[in-house]
Parts: sequence; C-alpha cells; structure tokens
Amino acid sequence: MRFSRFSRSVNRGFTFIEIMLVVLIIGILTAVVVPRMVGQSDKARVSATKAQMESLKTALQQFEVRAGRFPSTQEGLEALVKRPSDLTDDEWDKTMDSVPVDAWKQEFIYKCPGDDGRDFDLISKGKDKQENTDDDLANFKREDAGSSSDN
Repeated sequence: MRFSRFSRSVNRGFTFIEIMLVVLIIGILTAVVVPRMVGQSDKARVSATKAQMESLKTALQQFEVRAGRFPSTQEGLEALVKRPSDLTDDEWDKTMDSVPVDAWKQEFIYKCPGDDGRDFDLISKGKDKQENTDDDLANFKREDAGSSSDN
C-alpha cells in the first residue's frame, strides 16, 4: 500500500521537460502565425472601406435618379441623410440612416462635380489619415496615389 501511494504522488504533475516542450511549441506557433496575421487587419480595413465606398456610390446614384442631380460639394454626403432645402419630398428619399465613415473613423471626402469630368469624387484618406498620399482609396483610378476602384 505504501508503494502505491508513493507512485501515485510522483505521477501527478508534469515534468520540467514536458512544460518546456509545450512552451517551445507555443513559441514556434507564435513565430509562424503572428507575422502572417499582422497585415490582415490592414487588408480588412481596406476591404471594409472599399465596400463602404460602393454602398455610398449606390446611394449617390439613387439620389441622382430621384433628384435629377448628385448632391453638391457643399451639401456633401449629408444630403443622403437629410433632405436638401431645394428638394421636395417627391424629389428626395432618405437613402441612409447616417453618414458613414471609413474604417479608420475618418469622414469620406466628397466632391461634385469630380475632377476629370467624373460625376463625383469619393475619397478615403486611408490609414495615415492624410489627403493625397499613397494609401488613399478613391472611386476612381489615381495616377499619383494608392490603389482604388473605378467610378
């Protein structure tokens, strides 16, 4: 009986080598997985912002069909939420509950008419939150800045 009590107490815990082996495996997994995950959050924010821009583009097109024009630069995207004073209820239909922001919590830049003959320009300042830099996203191809999608 005494022997069985002794052998039971010896087998209860993990050995130092087993614990170190688990720590080593966790370290290896961390070294492999973390670098791959670091860039994923930026990619997700870019994708979310592009999707938000497509939603805004659709709302702006709906506004144009109903009102016969796009909101002016002065009216901005707020015209999708609050009826501009020069439009009747028949000419305007609330297309959004609130003016969306990009994935970096910044307001979109909206210009109407847009540059180079576009109906409108819709721009996100991107990760650095500064206008006219390489990480900007726009509803048109930019020669001088980062990637975007066509209008």
